[in-house]
Amino acid sequence: MGLDTKPLSTLHEKSSYDVADFPVPTGREEEWRFTPLSRLKGLHNGTAAVTGGVVVDVEAAPEVRVETVGRDDARLGRAYTPADRVSAQAYSSFEKATVVTVPKMTAASRPTVVTLRGSGAGAAAYGHILVSVEPMAEAVLVLDHRGSAVYADNVEFDVAEGATLKVVSVQDWDDDAVHVSHQHARLGKDATFRSFVVTLGGDVVRLSPSVSYTAPGGDADLTGLYFVDADQHLEHRLLVDHSVPNCRSNVTYKGALQGDGAHAVWIGDVIIRAEAEGTDTYELNRNLILTDGARADSVPNLEILTGEVAGAGHASASGRLDDEHIFYLQARGIPFDEARRLVIHGFFAQMLEKIEVPEIRERVLSAVEAELAR
Repeated sequence: MGLDTKPLSTLHEKSSYDVADFPVPTGREEEWRFTPLSRLKGLHNGTAAVTGGVVVDVEAAPEVRVETVGRDDARLGRAYTPADRVSAQAYSSFEKATVVTVPKMTAASRPTVVTLRGSGAGAAAYGHILVSVEPMAEAVLVLDHRGSAVYADNVEFDVAEGATLKVVSVQDWDDDAVHVSHQHARLGKDATFRSFVVTLGGDVVRLSPSVSYTAPGGDADLTGLYFVDADQHLEHRLLVDHSVPNCRSNVTYKGALQGDGAHAVWIGDVIIRAEAEGTDTYELNRNLILTDGARADSVPNLEILTGEVAGAGHASASGRLDDEHIFYLQARGIPFDEARRLVIHGFFAQMLEKIEVPEIRERVLSAVEAELAR
């Protein structure tokens, strides 16, 4: 399997399983210009040798099958081909992969929880997860990242015809962790994919959620929430590749930032290819900057190669708390700190309601409360 090039003027022209097909990034490339390469601890240039591990523990629904397989398993890599050097390095370096299968015509009775726990910030590791949802099946999956590590991985979500997969991915790493991850969903005919990404912890976290379609009727909803503290770098780079007719996508990410050196990066790329007539897509990013010294970079990109679309649009905004909202609450006897907390809760409220796992929703709400108390 060699280098695959795409005839598009986008940031995603090539993909390959071979690390050598991608030059070592310098930070001048468009796809790396926001990322602090010096803080990736060698994940980008091949010097992060495997010295530690990330333990993967799965609490599966009774209807779900879980396997640990070697690199030679033929199912791995079918749904996703690495699109940058770190992703290719992770694909070529993992030793064991976790495969989660939801059998055909099965509705899982409870969420399947995959916990990934790092053993230390000085220990580099690479991983791979495949989630296969067979035709007409339904499941909820939680990816819970904890502990500390220098970690790069690829996650494949292969959602077959008429199937539904809902994923909650929580990045709750320790303060010194580095995590670079690609999470790709491939949707079959009339498949439904719902993703909710929560990014709170880690020194540097760079997530690249992406979606592709293989047949009409695919429906993807990508939602994200992040809270960035001082000197923390949280980066989300999304790609939705509409290559077949009559599919839908919606992207909504919201974040708050506080503290000197807090840096959020959101890149939203949506491609509507010439053959993808009838596409309906929208993407939105909002950033709430709570203190001086915080920085948010937000870049929505929409590339349309056909004039026959059902709808396409994007919006992005970054700003401070609305003084009028604070004044309105204070005028009714609510102290400033409580008024500030209520406004921020309102900013995130609609997002939190989309988390369908109550335990995770309460945990995220508590984490946001703890951030506001700092």
